[in-house]
Amino acid sequence: MSKKKLVIMNLAVMIGLGSSFAIPSANAETAERTEIQENIKDATQDVEKVQQELAELKKQSERVEAAINDNTKKIEETESKIETAQTEISTMESEIAKLEKAIKERTDILKQRAISYQHSGGNVEYIDVLLGSSSFSDFVNRAVAVGKIVEADRAMIQQQEADEQELNEKKVSKVEALSDLEGMKSELEGMQEQILTQKKENDTLIGQLKDEETAKLAAVNSLKQKEANLAAQEAAAAAIAQGSSNSSNDSSSSVKLAKGTSSKTTTVESTPVNPNGTVNDLIRAGYKYIGNSVYVFGGGRNSYDVANGRFDCSGFVHWAFSTIGVSVGASTDSLKYAGKQVSTSNMQPGDLVFFNTYKTDGHVGIYVGGGKFIGSQSSTGVAIADMSSGYWAQKFNGRVVRVSM
Repeated sequence: MSKKKLVIMNLAVMIGLGSSFAIPSANAETAERTEIQENIKDATQDVEKVQQELAELKKQSERVEAAINDNTKKIEETESKIETAQTEISTMESEIAKLEKAIKERTDILKQRAISYQHSGGNVEYIDVLLGSSSFSDFVNRAVAVGKIVEADRAMIQQQEADEQELNEKKVSKVEALSDLEGMKSELEGMQEQILTQKKENDTLIGQLKDEETAKLAAVNSLKQKEANLAAQEAAAAAIAQGSSNSSNDSSSSVKLAKGTSSKTTTVESTPVNPNGTVNDLIRAGYKYIGNSVYVFGGGRNSYDVANGRFDCSGFVHWAFSTIGVSVGASTDSLKYAGKQVSTSNMQPGDLVFFNTYKTDGHVGIYVGGGKFIGSQSSTGVAIADMSSGYWAQKFNGRVVRVSM
């Protein structure tokens, strides 16, 4: 026989006898229900925590997905530029070959001109042509002719050499540009691989959190059902014992306790500009993005990117300095000249530090002291990294720039 039936039978007997005895099991049920309500509260908080983590992870996953798309486009653009540069280099090589052929042909012409002034076959110097004159008048005519030929030949040769030098310089420039593009493509592909790995890890974690959320919600629902059953038992007992309407109040309480929870999401709040900001303000500005950002080539240069934690290295530095009212460039090449060069032995927090990655000074960050710097790294987004050992120690090129603040 169930506990509920026993309670009802006891109540019926006591009412029938006109007795006013108390019901022993009611207090036990009330205590059990109170304990369950506490368990529901704790379990609900657990669910909210998981839902908040899930919402934040989904938001980060969206940023990663957007970064993958943006970097894919950048890789495609870089590949197109590489193809164009290769075509231009091939064209220049063809033009240089034509010039070299033209120089050879003109050299042959010069030889023929010299031969035309000699009395017999074979090459002679211009002086031999002059000495072979038969009279003073012939000498003058030959001298004038030789002078014109020499001047014309000199002009032709100089022009040819100038054209060839110009083409060679252009070719060298294109080859250097091609090398930079190929280096950039290699780094972008490396970044993409890291971001894809991050996406895979995020997807796995999202799946785990969803499973955890499902399990915790099931536990909450089970506890709520148990609590509702106890509430119904209390209401029935109270109605029989007292004939009151307390059951409706209990039901109301039960309904309130059974309300569902809502997940919370976090957004990155904008950082107000503080024109009187210190070095500490500069460094701390990026802390809110640690673990809450993603590396995007060309990111950090508009309000959307900043709000969603999308930065590349120079874009992050540009934004960080803007929070303390200091304007610096948004590319590594411009940041090299944003202040005065200082030695590594005099390096201080707030200084810019540069690294040779896909090219010289290809990466930049803000020194925070203790051999560490903060920046937007391709594998982590905004993070503090160690430049005293490992990868960044190998890539650090010794360039340190102090920006006037």
